Order: sequence, then C-alpha cells, then structure tokens
Amino acid sequence: MELRLRPATADEKEAWMSRFSADYAADIAASGSLPLEEARQKAENEVRAKFADRPARASQLFFRLITGEQPVGWLWLAVPVPGGDPTMAWVNYVQIDEKFRGRGYGRQAMLLAQGEAAARGMTSVGLNVLGNNAVARGLYDSLGYQVTAQQMKKVL
Repeated sequence: MELRLRPATADEKEAWMSRFSADYAADIAASGSLPLEEARQKAENEVRAKFADRPARASQLFFRLITGEQPVGWLWLAVPVPGGDPTMAWVNYVQIDEKFRGRGYGRQAMLLAQGEAAARGMTSVGLNVLGNNAVARGLYDSLGYQVTAQQMKKVL
C-alpha cells in the first residue's frame, strides 16, 4: 500500500519526543558508543537542547507516515538544517513501527522525505546512521546516499 505524509499533531509530537529519547539512548548503547546510562544522559541532553523552551521552528517538520488511515511510523525532517547548508535538508529521524517493517515503507518514507525537501527548494538530503544498523545502511546505499564522514572505535 502507498505511504503518505501527514503533519504530526502537537499531542502526537509530545508523545513521540519521550519515546524518541529512550529509543535514541538504546541505539547509542547498542552501537557500543556509550554505556546505557551515559547514552540516556546524552539522548536526554540532546533532545532537551533541540526542543526545550523553544518555539517550534518552521524548519523542523514532524510527520506521521500513513498508509490508508493507519499510522505506520514517523519522519522528522529539517528543511534546511538550522545553522547548516541552506540548500540541504536533514532526515533527523525516520522510523517504521516494528509490526509494519519489511513492506517497503522505509524506502517509501525516504522517497517522500526527498520529495518534501525538493519541493521546499533543497538540493540535497543528509542523514546519520549508526554503524550497527545494517538494514538502514543497506537502504540508504540502495537509494544513492554516500558516506561523507565516518567515526570508528576500537574497544581495548
């Protein structure tokens, strides 16, 4: 079934932020970058820095990914990135709910993000992906994304 974007409501966005912080911390810890407690602190600090005590920025777009009338995931797109390249959008977060994965919605979500960015005059889209997320890395590779920076670590 075809996917579409719907702007997230204020209530949806509020509920999403608390889940996002927890999920982000778990991803950081799973990547081996930080122990879970430090990852939680990092995630909370970053979420607080981006959202706390600030009015909503026009450049920060939050969407529900919808098929039919069913929400199946989230997309957070910055158009353009505040303080960055004025012609580059940034996929800050894309997530397909677990029970809807494996149906091509991730690919459709990225194509929708690219279309939304292009419609707003952007000429490129950037994103970050953790090294242990092979599924996402494979998707981004297949869509033509190129590595522009890479962090590496060796545990001693």
